[in-house]
Amino acid sequence: MSDWMVTQSSTAGRRRRALSPLREHLRDTFWFAPTAAMVSVFVVWAGAQALDTAIVEALQDDRDYDTLDELLRFADDAKTVVSAVGSAMMTFIGVVFSISLVAVQMASGQFTPRVVRLFVRSRITKATFAVFLATFVLTLLVLTSFDSVDDPRAVTTVPLVQSVLTLCMVALSLLLFVLYVNTTLRLMRISHVIARIATESFRVAASMPAPTGGPDADRQGSATAWVPHQGRAGVLRDVHIARLVRVARKHGVVLRLIPRIGDFVVPGTPLLAVHGGPAPSRRALRYTISVGVERTYHQDLGFGLRQLSDIALRALSSAINDPTTAVQALDRIVQLLAALSRRPLDAALHRDRGGAVRLVQPVPGWTELVDLGFTEVRGCAVGNPQVSRRMLAGLDDLLLLVPPERREPLLRHRELLRQAVDRSGPAPADRAFALRPDRQGIG
Repeated sequence: MSDWMVTQSSTAGRRRRALSPLREHLRDTFWFAPTAAMVSVFVVWAGAQALDTAIVEALQDDRDYDTLDELLRFADDAKTVVSAVGSAMMTFIGVVFSISLVAVQMASGQFTPRVVRLFVRSRITKATFAVFLATFVLTLLVLTSFDSVDDPRAVTTVPLVQSVLTLCMVALSLLLFVLYVNTTLRLMRISHVIARIATESFRVAASMPAPTGGPDADRQGSATAWVPHQGRAGVLRDVHIARLVRVARKHGVVLRLIPRIGDFVVPGTPLLAVHGGPAPSRRALRYTISVGVERTYHQDLGFGLRQLSDIALRALSSAINDPTTAVQALDRIVQLLAALSRRPLDAALHRDRGGAVRLVQPVPGWTELVDLGFTEVRGCAVGNPQVSRRMLAGLDDLLLLVPPERREPLLRHRELLRQAVDRSGPAPADRAFALRPDRQGIG
C-alpha cells in the first residue's frame, strides 16, 4: 500500500486533537532545549552532591576512615579526569557548531533557504548541543565540590556520585556526537531533505479536522462584526484553534479567519469575521494569533509544496542544472497531491464539544495546490525532457485518482506543458520523446 493511502487511512481512523502552537514555536527555537538541559543538570548535580555528602557522613558515623581515605584518593584522580572533560567539552561544542554552520550554508545554497528550518527543528542537533553544554556545566559544578581537606575525619564531601555522573554524561555526549554527524550528513542529501519536507506536510494534512456535514457546515450568514489585526506586521504563522473555539463558544458566535495561514498581515486589516453576535473583547482573543517573520509547517497546508517547488526551480536553474533533483521534488509533489486528491479543501471547520461549528479556517483549494505544485516547475521543464516526462506521468497518475470535478486543473497543466514543448523547436522525434510519460523521467 502506498504512503499516501496509509496516511489517508490513518487520518480517517482517528481525529487528531488541535494542539497549542506553543510546542511548534519551541521547536522552531534553538535556545529552549540547551537552556532546559542546563537547568536540569543543575538540579541533578544538587541531588548528587547531597547524596555524596550523605555517604561521607554515614562513613564518618561508622568511623570507617579507611574507606574514606580510599575515596579521597579516588577523588584526586577523578578531579584530573573532570578537568580534562571540561576542556574537551568546549572543543566538542566548537566542532558541532562549525559543522552545523557549514551544513546550513550548503543546504541554503544548494536547495532553498527555507530548508534551514529543518536543521533548526532537528531533535538530534538540539539534543547534542544540550547534552554538551550540560556536561560542561556539570564539570564546573563538580569541580567546586572537591574538598581541599585530606583528613578523612574533617572532610565534608567526596564527589563520588558526581564523578560517575560526569562519566555517564561524557559517554552520552560521545554517542550523541556520532548520531549528530550521521543525521547532519543525511540532511545534506537532497533525497532526505525532500522526504522530511513531505513528512512534515503529511502531518499538517493529518491534523486537519475530519470532514463532517450539517446545516451549519457551509454557511454562517452575514458577518455581524470584524476583528482587525492589532499586532505587528508579519506572516500569519498559526492560530490557537482550541482557544478560538472556546472563545467563540463562550460568546455564542462563529469566528471565520480571513487571511490564510502563511499570508502577510499588516495592522488594521481584517483578521477575523464574527457571525451571530458582537465581536469578543481584545483580551479574550489574546494569544490566539501568532505572527512571525517566516512561514512554518504548523497549520500551513501549502508550505510543503512551496518548498518542493523552490527546490525544483533551483535545480533547474542554469547555475545548478540538476534535473534529477527536480524529478525527486516532483515525486513528492505528486505524492502530496495524491494524498489530498479526495479530501475536502477550501475551508477547515473546527467544532466545539457539542458539534457546532465555531471556527472556519481557510485553506488552499485543490486548484491552488495543483497550481502551486506544477506552474513554476512546468515553466522550466521545457528543454529538460527528464522533467517533462516525469511531470506528465505524475499528472496522468493524479487524473486516475481524483474525482471528475477535480480533473480540470490537471488537464490544463498537461495541455500547457504539451504546448510549451511543441513551441520549443526541437525535432519531432525529440518532442515526442519529451512528451512520453515516464515516472523516472528518463530512468
